[in-house]
Amino acid sequence: MPAVTSVLVPYAAYLRVYEPLAAFPEPERDHWARYARRGRTPTAQDELRRSLADLLPTPPMPVPAHESPEAFVTEADGVVCVCPWRTRLRGWLALKDLPELFPAPVLDAVLPPVLRGQAAADYEAWREGHPDARPWIRTAVWQVPVRWFTLFADEEREYEPGEVPGESPSLRYRTPMVQARRRLARALKTLREAIDEGPLTEGLVDVGRWLEEFHPRSLVELDYGGLVHALPPEQLADDRSAADVAEGIAALRDGDGEGAGEAYGRLTERWRAVRDLQFAN
Repeated sequence: MPAVTSVLVPYAAYLRVYEPLAAFPEPERDHWARYARRGRTPTAQDELRRSLADLLPTPPMPVPAHESPEAFVTEADGVVCVCPWRTRLRGWLALKDLPELFPAPVLDAVLPPVLRGQAAADYEAWREGHPDARPWIRTAVWQVPVRWFTLFADEEREYEPGEVPGESPSLRYRTPMVQARRRLARALKTLREAIDEGPLTEGLVDVGRWLEEFHPRSLVELDYGGLVHALPPEQLADDRSAADVAEGIAALRDGDGEGAGEAYGRLTERWRAVRDLQFAN
């Protein structure tokens, strides 16, 4: 999670891509191979703690001074896949979204304009030497964007209630890249045939372009992250948002506007309650 959005870390969700080692050029491939063999690798909670630590200095660090050497690691069908954190790059990208998340006085108090300006200048200078750089992780605060759900099927839902003392609940989806791309393409085709171009179709195009930059044998993961703390336990256990999105798109495909409206209504009501918490205080 980028340091610049650390104040919102507890209520962020993540869309991650895990690429097989073969996708990385040398010497980076060798680095990640050795990294994966070392045993225990960091968890999402480790990344959270490190991002929060960036708020402690005075003044705070809007973007880490150095790129993170860490990654999430998983294995699928015997293939080791890694998802680099790229915390510094994600921090720079997150800076662009801050004016939409905070009123100007609050933003200036958290991160003074001079710090944001210097970070933006650093990013432009870095970008000249890394024109093709892209993050392996996307972040959303106080919501899971509807477009993310189109990548997954309900049977890929993995829910852990966190019944052990001190253990948080978790909710995630994980699917092969080929499935994610196929579902997104079908959803985009249906929406374009049923409704006019709009924010949802534009969002799907954006996600599709991002996914095309990764190896076809990658894995795609949606992690509710800290949003599990914004949903009551019973609502979290019953959350079938991916199923609602799939049902709505199928209804549109069949010309069933009423069915699509009902599915979309369930989805928007669920996430409206979460977003309302952002302004509860």
